Amino acid sequence: MKYLNLIILSLLSSITFAQNKPYTVNDGYCFIQNKNREAKEWKVVWQDDFNNAKLDTNKWTKISPNKADWGNYMTSDPICYDFEDGRILLKGIVNPDTTKDKRPYLTGGIWSKGKFAFQYGKIEIHAKLESAKGAWPAMWMLAEQKKYGAYPRNGEIDIMEHLNFENIIYQTTHSYYTLDLGKKHNPMHHGTSKIDTKKYNTFGLAWYPDKLVFSLNGVDTFTYPRIEGVDKSQWPYDQPFFILIDQQLGGSWVGDVKDKDLPVNMIVDWVKVYQ
Repeated sequence: MKYLNLIILSLLSSITFAQNKPYTVNDGYCFIQNKNREAKEWKVVWQDDFNNAKLDTNKWTKISPNKADWGNYMTSDPICYDFEDGRILLKGIVNPDTTKDKRPYLTGGIWSKGKFAFQYGKIEIHAKLESAKGAWPAMWMLAEQKKYGAYPRNGEIDIMEHLNFENIIYQTTHSYYTLDLGKKHNPMHHGTSKIDTKKYNTFGLAWYPDKLVFSLNGVDTFTYPRIEGVDKSQWPYDQPFFILIDQQLGGSWVGDVKDKDLPVNMIVDWVKVYQ
């Protein structure tokens, strides 16, 4: 009887724990926040503290080169990744061997595509940004399943972008509505915030069914709301998104790279997702 009672208690505990989870998991890795949780306390559902001296490949993949402006110099080469004191360093460097790879620069970046995505909740990334001419560190999100078709119809959420030696960050949304239809002011699709790049900062986004609330060091900085009476492409943010964190170099927005400023690092302390 004693053992039977223990088994029953264990089963009841498991059921209670499952019921208390703030999410359901689709496809094994897409965390969908349960309905009506907006007024409840956030719970950490996924995180990485980078305490191991290697990348956790159950959570992340190194970003390969691609044809997008931001992806010109992405590489999986270990030379652009380092681990120090429980932090990952994503590096932008002058390519030391152009006989093996002809590109002049190499950059490191990671994404959670195919391994973790979430719909609604909050994400915070604690990191330090180094500066250089042509440096373009970014923390952002893209749709995992492409519910509405090809880019930009599924939207893009830029939690943080930083350019060169500026003392501000950019926090932005992109979509078919803002890019193809040019609707960048109804509602305003981006904001900026002052930043001290000499310090670690916490870059955040709280994502609700009706708004995106960007933050810096726990202070709300910019809100992008879902609005009525406009083209439905204004709100593609009703599907799971994955995370990208990358130290980019060069491009039409940030401008040319100055070699003598390199190497440059984005030093990431931790990433936490709440629901």
